[in-house]
Amino acid sequence: MSPAPPPVDQWFRPFGVLRLSLTARCNLACPYCCPDSEELPGLMRLDQQVRLVRVACGLGVHTLRLTGGEPLLSDRLLPLLEALAAGRSNAADPLARLKEVALTTNGVLLTPEKALALRAAGLDRITVSLDALEGGVVATMAGLRGGQRVGERLVEQVLGGLSAARRAGFEPASGGLKLNAVMRRGLNDSQLLPLATLARERGVELRLIEYMDVGNRNGWAPDQVISAAEMVQRIDARWPLRPLPRESGATSRRWSYEDGRGLIGTIASITEPFCGDCNRLRVTADGQAFTCLFASEGTDLRPFLHNEKTLEAVLRGLWRRRRDRYSEERQGFTASAPHAEMAYLGG
Repeated sequence: MSPAPPPVDQWFRPFGVLRLSLTARCNLACPYCCPDSEELPGLMRLDQQVRLVRVACGLGVHTLRLTGGEPLLSDRLLPLLEALAAGRSNAADPLARLKEVALTTNGVLLTPEKALALRAAGLDRITVSLDALEGGVVATMAGLRGGQRVGERLVEQVLGGLSAARRAGFEPASGGLKLNAVMRRGLNDSQLLPLATLARERGVELRLIEYMDVGNRNGWAPDQVISAAEMVQRIDARWPLRPLPRESGATSRRWSYEDGRGLIGTIASITEPFCGDCNRLRVTADGQAFTCLFASEGTDLRPFLHNEKTLEAVLRGLWRRRRDRYSEERQGFTASAPHAEMAYLGG
């Protein structure tokens, strides 16, 4: 008997990307994310994480993104990468189907030693988050007290992390190193061109993220959103841009600079929803599976993590029942419905 084909959801979207959170804790306190200060109870064990990823790969997953909170705070990160690398090297293991293992980090803890260890353990890509370059603004965006001086120190640490990642072999030219920035009107809109300048100088793709109504405590309001179109227009006025084709399942639209000095991307779930080909499942550090970033409730996978066949049946059924398309159903800039918190979901 041949194996069952990979599942598709109610809108015929395949299962392609697993976002696995390792912790909800963070060493920053960005107000758009609102991370927790204490670790979640009942975290998945290493063997459970590996089993989850293996089963997901058997169902069609080709990309794993490790998130938090801040994943570099997790002592599970390196052991997980090493276990996955062992499976990826075995053609008979479903883990060999993983084309990319990526990590999203704020970069503060990304020392040269850590970057080298991540690369050696099999990590393919790092995305670093940085929302401003001016000290006072970055301190505000990171939710830190101390103003200019603290912010300047934070920028220095993050830029050091970017440099460490590049020296460790995470190459921007091949997409191995990217820079994320959440843009919020009235707080860091002045930093758009400075961030673009930095990314151009370093040859790193800059991905600009609209401020999203994820969670219930970040104070989201529609007038704080800077649309992707406006951001692109402002950058294009300074350095002309050329649009690139959007890849199926991608969260971002991308542009190249006409002078050849890099790329930008925009993630516009508020003004330009991309639910139509969304292929992502989010699993929290304590084993809750969410089929949408804007979901209010997840499915507890912990009772099923002991057995691959049982877990496969649960994930297959969960994906087949999936019909989320919140961003497309959102009626313009309306009041937000209750959602799980971004730091818990892993973004």
